Amino acid sequence: MAELIIEGLRAGVDGKEILKGIDLTIRSGEVHAVMGPNGSGKSTLSHVIMGRPGYEILGGSITLDGADVLAMETWERAQAGLFLALQYPTEVPGVSVHDVVTAALTAGGRDASTVTALLEREAARINFDPRFLVRDINVDLSGGEKKRNETMQLGALEPRIAILDELDSGLDVDALRDCARRVEAATNEAGLGVLAITHYTRLLQELKPDVVHILAQGEVKATGGPELADELEAHGYAGYVEVEEQAPPAPDPFADPFGPGPFAV
Repeated sequence: MAELIIEGLRAGVDGKEILKGIDLTIRSGEVHAVMGPNGSGKSTLSHVIMGRPGYEILGGSITLDGADVLAMETWERAQAGLFLALQYPTEVPGVSVHDVVTAALTAGGRDASTVTALLEREAARINFDPRFLVRDINVDLSGGEKKRNETMQLGALEPRIAILDELDSGLDVDALRDCARRVEAATNEAGLGVLAITHYTRLLQELKPDVVHILAQGEVKATGGPELADELEAHGYAGYVEVEEQAPPAPDPFADPFGPGPFAV
């Protein structure tokens, strides 16, 4: 059973603190949804978990089954069983999905002799055109095809914990259903633990969350069940976002220093 524990995580970039003490625990078979307004730190959280360069860790810890994730290189985190589906999947000219999955399985000591059959099976499960298996990764693919591609790789690699950074972004109804249901199946079939970052409840209608967290201004403001997402759909984030104190308006350099005259309107 896998267990990803995030405790007191603080992180920033360019001298600005973005995450201000995040506490989350995701276990095998669980789906945790993280929702929040733009700029709340959702994508930063996903990038810090996977070790994207450029972020400064200011405090706290991340462990996967007791192993210090923050001490690992990005590739080591992947080999340990972490997977990140990007909000904006990268195009990789000259490298095919078949090449990547073969290399990943081989590096992890797994049998790579059946990669072709494995990918064809996974592609069929999410209605992904098998022609793309030997083409350059994500090159000339639509947004929906790129997300299907990411989901297919997730199914083939069988990670222990998957972070989905706005999987629903750019997907039509059919693609969303195919991708979300495949992830949902992985939680039941392989005990995948999921941290799903999203703005909207439409993803959660297909990928049933066990827990919903509200992330705002770098902090988890609330945690609850699926009904918390419904509350957000109805009322928005106003109750969770503190209104920053507004600075007084700058003086008008052209204003009359003696105030308006008797004929001002």
